[in-house]
Amino acid sequence: MDKTMTPRMIATLLFTLFLSIVIGVLSASTDEAAKHRIQMLNKSGDKKYVFGQEITRIAVGDSIIFEPTDKGHNAVTIKGMLPVGATKIKTSYNKEVEITLTEPGIYGIKCAPHVGAGMIALIIVGDVSGYYIDLAKIKLPKKAKIKMTELLDQISS
Repeated sequence: MDKTMTPRMIATLLFTLFLSIVIGVLSASTDEAAKHRIQMLNKSGDKKYVFGQEITRIAVGDSIIFEPTDKGHNAVTIKGMLPVGATKIKTSYNKEVEITLTEPGIYGIKCAPHVGAGMIALIIVGDVSGYYIDLAKIKLPKKAKIKMTELLDQISS
């Protein structure tokens, strides 16, 4: 039996190697966008009426899943805290909802019935360097405004 490789065998081997490389590159470049869960809770530790994560950082095109862990909550965009071109968020009560965020910026989120208790959160999408929110123009109840100031301070430091 002759152990030398024919030109056809070499071509087949090279083609197989080429296909393996192409498939590897394509599968690496088509990674699925990440999904991030935010729980809506009646209580977490010593805090009442909170989002499980008060600040969530994601990439453009990632999804947020609002999870009503406890009943009686929703997620709604805070007026004046939505990037230009972004779609407003308003989930139904007690329903898990997945939303893909495609506009970079800072999204302010509140639970409509519990915003007075300070149930707010921020979603930071992509690079927000130079992004500015004039909190004086945002209407929030006192407790929520204090908390929002603290959250904005955290992301700016």
